[in-house]
This record gives sequence, C-alpha cells and structure tokens, in this order.
Amino acid sequence: MRNKKKVSIKDIARLSGVSVATVSRVINHNGRFSEETRKRVEAVIEQYHYTTNMAGKSLRESKTNTIGVIVPDITNELFSQIVLELEKFFFEQGFSVLICNTNEETEKEIAYFRILEAKMVAGIVCISGREDLPQSAEEMGIPIVCIDRKPKGKTDVVYVESDHYLGGYIATETLIQKGCEKILILSKQKALSVNTQRMNGYLDALRHYRLPVREELIVPLDDDSSNFQEARDRIFYMVKKRVPFDGVFATNDWRAYGALVALQQNGIAVPQQVKIVGFDGTSVSEYCYPPITTIQQNKKELALQAAQILLRMIQGEPILQKHFVLPVALIERHTT
Repeated sequence: MRNKKKVSIKDIARLSGVSVATVSRVINHNGRFSEETRKRVEAVIEQYHYTTNMAGKSLRESKTNTIGVIVPDITNELFSQIVLELEKFFFEQGFSVLICNTNEETEKEIAYFRILEAKMVAGIVCISGREDLPQSAEEMGIPIVCIDRKPKGKTDVVYVESDHYLGGYIATETLIQKGCEKILILSKQKALSVNTQRMNGYLDALRHYRLPVREELIVPLDDDSSNFQEARDRIFYMVKKRVPFDGVFATNDWRAYGALVALQQNGIAVPQQVKIVGFDGTSVSEYCYPPITTIQQNKKELALQAAQILLRMIQGEPILQKHFVLPVALIERHTT
C-alpha cells in the first residue's frame, strides 16, 4: 500500500541505516558506496515512493536539469530532426528540454533568452536563425552552443556546422560535370554565414571550371516568403523571360522542389533539359517525382556533436576548440 506521508532524505537515511550523505550519493550516482548499500537505499526509496525535490535542489545549485533549445522554425524538417536528436540525448543524460520556437522573430528570441535565464537552465543550444546572439545572452553566464550559426565577431562562441562551402562547391561541380554551363542559383537574401558559404562554394566552382559568373542567374529569394512558392515563382519568371539556364543549384530542398514544379509546369524536362541539385537531404527531396539530387547534412551528428560539447561545458570542462565543421555528402538521384 502506498504511503501517504511524504518522506524526506533524512527518513530514507534512517530507514536504510546509512548517512544522509550516502543517500545523496546513491540518488545522484556519484561518490563511493557499495553495491549492497545501493540496493538497500534504492529498496527503501521504492517502498516509500521517494522523489527528489528538484525545485529545492535547483535553488541550492543555482541551475536546473533543463536545457533550452532555441529554434527559428520548428516546422522546418531539418531543424525538427536536430531538436529530436538533442532531446533524445539530453533525456538519456537526465535533462529535460525546453523548446523555444522563435518564428525567426528577433524580439521573440531575445524574450526567450530572458525566460531561459529566469528558469535557470543548465545550458542552451541555438539553432541557425539570426546571425548575432542578443547582448543579454552573452552576459548570462550560461553555456551556449550554436548549430549552423556563427555569431558575428564572437570568437569565443562555440558553434557546430556542416561544411556549407564544400556543399555549395560539390552541388555546382556535379551540375558542371553533368554538362551544365549556365547554372542558376536560388538562395535567400539574408546574409547568414550558411547562405554566404553555399554561395561562395557555387562561385568558386564556376571559377575553377572557368565558367562565367552570370549575374542574371544569381536569383535572390525574399527572406519572409515560402521557400517552395517563391522558388517556383522565380523559375516561372526566368522561363517566361527566356533567360537561358541548364542547371539549378537550390540552397535547400524545398527551393529545389519549387524549381522542379515550375519547370514541369512549363514543359521543361528534368533532367534532360535542366538538372537540379538541392541542399539538406530532407524527405521532400526523396519523395517528390523525380527524386532530387541533394547535398545531405548529417542531422544526427550535428545534434550529437553540439549536445556532447554543451554537456562538457555544463560539467565545467574548458572547450579550447570553438569551431566544429562536419562533412556533407552528395546524394545523387534522378534530377541529375
């Protein structure tokens, strides 16, 4: 029968025949104690349904076993997969995860940093979004790791990213090697490090293969518009204006899909007349028709690397390396 009276850690110690310190070590899985002691203490804990007062513990330690994750758009498959991997890792380490979706709004992100500070989180993971961290974030004294986000001028911020430059280069090189000479690029206008690196990879591949950089084929997309819809509309516009191109490098898979649909609706055969490469390796590239060649980011490894680094920071370990770059891979499908 379940005990109605709530027991304290002192009660557990008395009933187990050990000290309060020993009970604390058993509960927190640290320090020295025998296997026999562990079993005796855990048996009493189970019998009396003892639970640690986490609120009190947090106040004493000035932090909680909670991780904040700031994400610009939880509906973005790339981000949601990273968040799922982060949550899985930290749950296994005894942390809960508080997910903060900013909807790419600066004021909302600043507010979330304040909320996370007030909740005394142990650490924060920032995924993409804005280029800079809010000033308040830098003053909180809370460990922060960024994913695909390099804050401007902040050499002391730890960040993990895919090799976006190499991905942009490989995407463009693949199109060139398949015979494309007039390669159009679809990219957001926002000057994030991710966008810049992919663009630089595209430009350097053209130069390396001695192809001209054609300004009319560098197509900027509005930051606030749907990736699919605006990419489709811009390709429609280019076709109607009779701007010649035989390859499309779209800097994410939804832009690639928008380009594919626009070409199909205009009776242009893919890949016979125009070839397409996307970026990210999300499910839309695999399940559309024809499936789209893409540069795949390793979402699981991005999350795992960031999570392990943050855990080390929380545990007080100095992180000497501040920048971690993970490889990307070409997944070739029917659009090339």
